Amino acid sequence: MLTIKRVPTVLSNYQEEIVGCGKNCLGKCCLPVSTLPLYAFKKMESFNEKSVTHDNNSNSEEASQIDFLNTLLLGQWEDRVAQGLFRYDVTACETKVIEGKYGFVAQLNEGRHLKKRPTEFRVDRVLQPFDGKKFNFTKVGQEEALFRFEENPEGASKYFSNAPADLSVDESSNVVVINVSPIEYGHVLLIPRVLECLPQRIDEQSFLLALHMAAEAGSPYFRLGYNSLGAFATINHLHFQAYFLSMPFPVEKAPTKRIPTSKSSQKSGVKVSSLMDYPVRGLIFEGGNTLKDLSDVVAKSCICLQENNIPFNVLISDSGRRIFIFPQCYAEKQALGEVSQELLDTQVNPAVWEISGHMVLKRKKDYDEASEDYAWRLLEVVSLSEERLEEVKAYIFEAAGLVDADDEAENDNNDDEEDLVTSAPPKPAQLVPQGCLVLQ
Repeated sequence: MLTIKRVPTVLSNYQEEIVGCGKNCLGKCCLPVSTLPLYAFKKMESFNEKSVTHDNNSNSEEASQIDFLNTLLLGQWEDRVAQGLFRYDVTACETKVIEGKYGFVAQLNEGRHLKKRPTEFRVDRVLQPFDGKKFNFTKVGQEEALFRFEENPEGASKYFSNAPADLSVDESSNVVVINVSPIEYGHVLLIPRVLECLPQRIDEQSFLLALHMAAEAGSPYFRLGYNSLGAFATINHLHFQAYFLSMPFPVEKAPTKRIPTSKSSQKSGVKVSSLMDYPVRGLIFEGGNTLKDLSDVVAKSCICLQENNIPFNVLISDSGRRIFIFPQCYAEKQALGEVSQELLDTQVNPAVWEISGHMVLKRKKDYDEASEDYAWRLLEVVSLSEERLEEVKAYIFEAAGLVDADDEAENDNNDDEEDLVTSAPPKPAQLVPQGCLVLQ
C-alpha cells in the first residue's frame, strides 16, 4: 500500500473534535430540526436562462430580488468573517500576478501552512469507503453553514431566510458551508446530500448540482473545483470547493484543440477539446443543448476515471459553461520518490486551484522568488504523459459515448485538420516531462 505523510488543510473549526456530534451540527441529530436559510434554485435547462430570485420573507406584497452571489453567498460569507469564524484573514494575504506571458497568480498563504495537523492518507485508491469515525462534514457546526441549496420543483428561484429542513420527507439536503482555512475571498464548500455521508466520488446528480450553483452565481470569476482522492482531496466526504477571484485563471486563457466526437454524440451539442501549450495536460468540455447534457458527459467522464483508479481534478469555469478535467499523478510520484527535493520543499500540493494557475505558496522565499519557469516546473510534474493521456482519453470517450466504432477511422483522418481555437504565448523553459505510472 502506497502512503505519504500528509498534513491536510483544516476545513472546519470542528475538524479536530471528532468525538461525538457536537451541539447544533449538520448531522442527523441536529440538521432535521434546523432552520438554516434555504436557497431553492430554478432548474435551468440552458445557460441562457435568467434566474430571478425572490425573497419570500419580504414584508412587501411584491417580493424583492436577491442576488445569489453578491447578496447571499458573499454577504453571508462576510458575516462569518465578522463573527471571527475563520482561522486567518485571507484578504490580508499577499497576492501578485507573476511576470510572464501566462500570468500565473501567486499568493502567500502562510496561515494554511501553520493551521494543520498530521495524518496518513492512502494515495493509491481513488475510491475509498466513507469512514464516519474520521472528520466529515456532519460534524460541522451550523454557524459555519451559509444556507441549504435545493432545487425548486415549482419553478422560479426563491430564498427563505428561515426555512425548517423537514428532512422527514427528504434526507438529501445540500449545504453550503465556509472553508475556515480559505484560499481566497468567498471560499466555500458545496456538500451534496450531506446526511447520506457520501465518499469523495462524483455521481451524475451531484455534478449537475455543482453546475447549477455555477450557473446561479452567473459570474466568470466564481469557479467551482473538485479534487479526487489521490489528487489532494483531504476529506473523504463528497464536496466541491468554490471561491471568487476577479481575474482570469491562466488555464482559461490557454489554447485548445477540438477533438472530433461521434455523430451520435454531437446531437447533445457538447464539444470536447484538448488543452494545448499548458504544463498540465487536460480535456475541456463545453456547449451542450441543455445544462444537463453537458453535466452528464462530464460526470460520466469523471466516473470513468474513478472506476479506473485515475486521480483527477475538475475546474468548473465560465458560470458552468466550460469544464476542465485534469487526470494527474503527482501524489504517486511523490510516494515513489520521483519528485525533486526542490519541489517537495515548497510543500505545495498541486490540486485544482494550483493546476488552474492560482499558486498558493506557503513560504515567503517561494513567493518572493516565484517565476513563470518555477510555476511551469511545479505543474509539469503533475501531468500525465502525452501517451498516457491518449489512453485515458480513449477510456473517457467510450464511457461518455463520445465515439462510435464507425467513427474512429474518420476521426483519426480528421485530427490534423483541427486548428487551435485560441493562440498562446511561447512555452517557457521547462523540465523534460516524466512518464506517469498507472495506478492499478
